[in-house]
Amino acid sequence: MSDEPLSLAAATSRMTAPGQAFELEDRLVGGETMTVWKHAPSTLRDVFEMTLRHGDRDFLVYDEQRITFDVHYRRAATLSHRLAEAGVRAGDRVAIASRNLPDWVSAYWGVVTMGAIAVPLNAWWSSDELRYGLVDSGARVLFVDEERLERVRPLFDALTDLEYAIVLSPGTPDVAPLGATGRVRVLAFDEFLGAVDREAKPIDAAIDPDDDATIFYTSGTTGRPKGAVATHRNISTNLMNLFFIGQRTSLRFGDEPANATAYPTANLLNIPLFHATGCLAIMVVNAAAGGRLVMMHHFDAGRALAIVERERITAIGGVPTVVMQLLDHPDFNRFDTSSVRLVSYGGAPAPPELVRRIKEAFQLAQPGNGYGLTETAAAVALNNGSDYVERPSSCGPAVPVCRVAVVPDGYDGDEPPAPSGPEQVGELWIKGPNVVRGYWNKPEETARSFTRGWLHTGDIGRIDDDGFIYIVDRAKDMIIRGGENIYSIAVEAALFEHPDVADCAVVGLPHPVLGEEVAAVIVVRPGRTLRAEELSQHVRHRLAHYEVPTRYFFRGEPIPRNPQGKVLKTVLRESLRAD
Repeated sequence: MSDEPLSLAAATSRMTAPGQAFELEDRLVGGETMTVWKHAPSTLRDVFEMTLRHGDRDFLVYDEQRITFDVHYRRAATLSHRLAEAGVRAGDRVAIASRNLPDWVSAYWGVVTMGAIAVPLNAWWSSDELRYGLVDSGARVLFVDEERLERVRPLFDALTDLEYAIVLSPGTPDVAPLGATGRVRVLAFDEFLGAVDREAKPIDAAIDPDDDATIFYTSGTTGRPKGAVATHRNISTNLMNLFFIGQRTSLRFGDEPANATAYPTANLLNIPLFHATGCLAIMVVNAAAGGRLVMMHHFDAGRALAIVERERITAIGGVPTVVMQLLDHPDFNRFDTSSVRLVSYGGAPAPPELVRRIKEAFQLAQPGNGYGLTETAAAVALNNGSDYVERPSSCGPAVPVCRVAVVPDGYDGDEPPAPSGPEQVGELWIKGPNVVRGYWNKPEETARSFTRGWLHTGDIGRIDDDGFIYIVDRAKDMIIRGGENIYSIAVEAALFEHPDVADCAVVGLPHPVLGEEVAAVIVVRPGRTLRAEELSQHVRHRLAHYEVPTRYFFRGEPIPRNPQGKVLKTVLRESLRAD
């Protein structure tokens, strides 16, 4: 290999040529012609079969618990039979509301390999939000940990579709009373699973690549979460996307191949599995590739560094917040982090100087910054290796199966217009076999966000002459705090329930660690007085903890609005920043 790195175009052309593993072809997907990976696994059942290749290699590590690929395969396969015996059929929804546990992973694979639909629910949600997700999805079975069980147990009578609550626990569950609770049967996971056959195979199921596989909830313009419905093709495309990106980087820059089938990796799973990143971009990819997932009860930077040293972690992922907390830990230099080869993140704005800090702190690690959405089943682009060092403000070029267009404000056509040049800024539209088919039970929201296979992302960006994408703003009034999406309307609705609040608006303000923090602007009713502590106490019972505002601004004048009555949040945000 010459000293000059292979160009992006040359590497892509070589890897996607006829007969290669990443060969491309055109197929009809959802009525639209799309470029797809010719050799991608057809379904998640096929991906699951790939995990058997890794035999007795460790797959899941949680505290002292270690589960091999073979053991996990037999447990998940057995679980698919137990679900069928409980009456679950292809197309039925099965929810998972739990922190990261090994049995979360088994539940996921048991569900999707039988043709049912896995519905990961945000474990930080309040009881009311969990009720919404369960009712909206119509879940028949809920896999739930002990903490979430206590949030949903009082709701059982109202959850008319729910028949079973299966309790996940790292040890002996303490969830008495088990058994029937009204109409819902509550069982410990191991009791529901029963004896595991050492030769178990998943239940026979006819699954089409375009059958629904998962529903991941993301915030929407109505203030209630929207369930993005991903198909088997969407998720297997994402698997190939990430394999392709890693191998292309290796081809261009001569690094170790990212294919963990040849080079087993140890991944610190420090982000929730109920996010598309944790589940689809990390768990599914490592299941196929043979990577070891080391799970944490909750993220703590000091404990994470100890795990990196003990488990010889090679890849750290998540959101920029996680990386910054690791780098800022006072004991960072006391731990051996020489095993780390990749520090990659997405899901929130990343300061460009983070690239420099990673290169200085880790001996051999390459930084990486990705872009994707729940609606794209995770990855669209990834900027890593030397490219990221040279372009720290970019999230990288799109994968070959994704078309990304910059659409000017006010455009109302079905197909994006021809690009006007690299300086054009507009809303990013994405089309590809990884774009989900729409939102569960929300035809109007689906029609607004999807046009002839194109996803209208709501993100504002530009694309340079080399195809590198730059996110410059967000069109939506979404706040991203430490990788968690917060919808301002839901927070405003909780604030408005306080009798002394006359008007309010919620915006995101920059935060040096979390990316953004939630700020509330309050107009108090005449003659009343309010304190920030009182408002926090008021909304804390109505919102997830990360949604509670951390900054309050009390105004004596009206909140700025346009003639249609919509809050001018850009004006408001800039005035607060100036303050």
